[in-house]
Amino acid sequence: MLQEVQKSVDDWIREIGKRYFSELTNMALLTEEVGELARVIARVYGDQKAKSGDLRDDVKSQLAEEMADVIWVVTCLANQTGIDLSEAFEASLRKKYTRDRNRF
Repeated sequence: MLQEVQKSVDDWIREIGKRYFSELTNMALLTEEVGELARVIARVYGDQKAKSGDLRDDVKSQLAEEMADVIWVVTCLANQTGIDLSEAFEASLRKKYTRDRNRF
């Protein structure tokens, strides 16, 4: 399922990016990207009002871009650390179906 995403990111890194940033740098970049996503969500769905220029006219595409940036960096980290995101996601889903079946 996510193997294609991991391969696409790895292909881009090897062909264009030339190398992965260090895992620590990518963790910092992930934090930055999550913050950018949080800023948009806080201004669109939260109590915080957007300042002029904070949001684009097409907020949905801005949200999509920020979410994709988060996925990109998570994928880089998975590739660097040898994590198969498909396996990890499927295990997480199984856990949620068993552990949380009667929780909600």
